[in-house]
Amino acid sequence: MTKNIIAIITINLLVISKGLYAQQIKLDVNNLEANQVYMSVEKFQGNEVVRVIKDSTIKAFDEPTFAKIRNVDFKDGTIEVKVLSRLVKNAPELARGFIGVAFRIHENNSKFESIYIRPTNGRVENQLRRNRSVQYFSFPDYKFERLRKEAAGEYESYADMGLNEWIKIRIVVKGKQAKLFLNENKQPSLIVNDLKHGENVSGALGLFVDIGTEGYFTDLKVTKQ
Repeated sequence: MTKNIIAIITINLLVISKGLYAQQIKLDVNNLEANQVYMSVEKFQGNEVVRVIKDSTIKAFDEPTFAKIRNVDFKDGTIEVKVLSRLVKNAPELARGFIGVAFRIHENNSKFESIYIRPTNGRVENQLRRNRSVQYFSFPDYKFERLRKEAAGEYESYADMGLNEWIKIRIVVKGKQAKLFLNENKQPSLIVNDLKHGENVSGALGLFVDIGTEGYFTDLKVTKQ
């Protein structure tokens, strides 16, 4: 390999890396803020994790029910986190193990984008429910019911998953687009091309759960672009 080729490769790598900043986020009580959830940091299956359960007095779906990450302002880039969900005792029949990520959260939690999964749907013997394993919504105006009614199938999709197993979530956000990748899949499970709050928005991140879920989160990594 000639010196010229080596120089070209080095320059290209610098260009690719320019503007990227990877950060491993330590999940502890000092940089987490519970918002309409019960939250704790504890040992689970040998790892230190964040345990999050929705406040049972919040009955509506797709609300700002998350553990909010302090001191992170995210616009574009990649969010990676490992999640595991179980159903709480006496969870309602409609509980699906809802767990995911909220992003671009406004400082007063009045608006945000979110992508979450429904692990109970991934392997059920019902194709319609399988098709609803992954969900995007935008708070406050575009919750899943409205999106399902106005654009059936466009903001939710199928992916293989189950309760009580670790699932790697990777969300790639750029402008008005967000792509969800699960585990080590090279192809996205969901593509959203019109994030409802637009492209010129930034904000905090949140570890999201919904009704009936006992959610666990670990290994949060954020790469900003």
